[in-house]
Amino acid sequence: MTSMAPARTQTDLSFLLDHTSHVLRTRMTAALAEIGLTPRMHCVLVHALEEERTQIQLAEIGDMDKTTMVVTVDALEKAGLAERRPSSRDRRARIIAVTEEGARVAVRSQEIVDGVHAAALGALPEDERDALVQALNNLVSGHLAAPVESAQPARRARERAK
Repeated sequence: MTSMAPARTQTDLSFLLDHTSHVLRTRMTAALAEIGLTPRMHCVLVHALEEERTQIQLAEIGDMDKTTMVVTVDALEKAGLAERRPSSRDRRARIIAVTEEGARVAVRSQEIVDGVHAAALGALPEDERDALVQALNNLVSGHLAAPVESAQPARRARERAK
C-alpha cells in the first residue's frame, strides 16, 4: 500500500524553528534554575534595569499576559530582587524597580543566558554561525516581523496544554 500523504516540496521550517526554540527554552530554563530564576524573571530584571518601566511595559517586552506578569513580579519581590514603586515620571503609574541584589543576580543571569546562546551557536561550524543569526534577524525584521491576524489564531508555545 502506498502512502496517501502529499509530498513535501519545502523543508519543514515550522518544525525546525519550533523544535530548536523548544530545546533552547528548556536549556535556558534549566540553566537559570541553578540560580533560582526563570527566563521570565530574568527578562523582567534585565529590562527593568535598562530604564524605568511599568509592569505593563515589561509584560509587553516579555510577551507575557497580565496574570503571568503579576506572578513573575510577585516571585521577584518575594526573593528580594525587585519591588513595585511609584514612577518618578508619573505618580499614578507603578514601576518595577530592581534591588541591589536583583541587579547582582541580573548580571549573573545574563552571563548564563549568554552562555546558553554561545553553546547553541558553538554547536555549528564557525562559518555558519553568523549566517544563521543574520538569516534569523532578516526574517524577524522582515517577512516574519509581525503575526498575521486570523479567524483561528495560532497558539503560542507558552499557551499549549501540558
